[in-house]
Amino acid sequence: MTRAWSRGLAAALLCGAVALPVKSGATLEADPSVLYAQMKDAYAKDAAADWSFRPQEIYLATIFNAGRAYSLQYPTDPNYGILATLTVRIGSGLHYNPLTNHDGAVWWVREAADWAMKNSQDFTTVSQAQGLMARVNSEDQPEALARYADEDATANIKAYPGDIDALLIRVEANWRGWLLTHDPAWRSLAFERAAAANFPVAHLPTNWGNELVASAQRASPGNDSYTAGDFTNAQTFLARLKAVDPIRVIATVTSIPHDAYLTTLAPADEYFGARGMSILEIENRLKRINYMLNYNYGNRESDEAFAVSKAIVAMQEVYPRDRDLPMLLYWCYNTLQRMSDDQSKRMAGQIRAILTVEYQDSSQARQLLGT
Repeated sequence: MTRAWSRGLAAALLCGAVALPVKSGATLEADPSVLYAQMKDAYAKDAAADWSFRPQEIYLATIFNAGRAYSLQYPTDPNYGILATLTVRIGSGLHYNPLTNHDGAVWWVREAADWAMKNSQDFTTVSQAQGLMARVNSEDQPEALARYADEDATANIKAYPGDIDALLIRVEANWRGWLLTHDPAWRSLAFERAAAANFPVAHLPTNWGNELVASAQRASPGNDSYTAGDFTNAQTFLARLKAVDPIRVIATVTSIPHDAYLTTLAPADEYFGARGMSILEIENRLKRINYMLNYNYGNRESDEAFAVSKAIVAMQEVYPRDRDLPMLLYWCYNTLQRMSDDQSKRMAGQIRAILTVEYQDSSQARQLLGT
């Protein structure tokens, strides 16, 4: 369990035993010094909250933010290894899963797990890193990721019995598994668990929760693979929801504080990827590539599309909450799909995985998922 992780390691970082680098000139919310301070503040608050599930999720989000900043700006600093280890330990203790975590930090979790597997002398940490690596490497394997998400969410319910957020996340895992795989067994499981007496319907979020409600309203045996059991569970769920419905909207306001996320928009004068592309240049290059593809240039545009793809991925690493990211990912994916070479196919798979897992609530992801 997460409560058993080594507080000595965190204390060394958070009490200043490791020196911080001089403040960089990066955008404020991506500045390692700023993110370190947010992590330290979250640690103090969460310790006071007795490390319950939600405070630890907030703390994990701040670890991700600081880890990303050190990876991008100070990868040789001693704090990098400490943050990688914290990511593995806290992430494993909270059963991190890319399908239900919305920090946009899959790349950093993969990097931290890789670092721990190569450098940690602690068998438990290495084992935890291997488990995390299996999950982040399933981002392009929908069936495996859906299974992992269910396992991880169930493990959190066992670790935090009766916790509202843990109960919500398990239904979310099943619902997102259905959207990702189109396997109706996951939808049935979501209905079954949402109908349970201990499911906190008043706290149902308004993003995936509204879709679950709409699907429950459509449920009837024989329609779109719904079963008789689906209909029964859907009716039970809807009846419980109706009993709490005006308070539900109030209860779904997020309780994750603003500074737990990197929310800065990418500046117009910042450059990404090996070729140093701005957002405007990324858009212009995508337009040009598609123009050339319209004239049957085909795979001759592969290297150019690959470079643009890498720039978009690099942008996502620094600004995971930029509002244009889903649009750019979708546009890039459709561009790559117009070519048939192996490089384009591989990159299209990576772009699709990022969009449909880490930004599943976007309209662009839903177009790809067919929902």
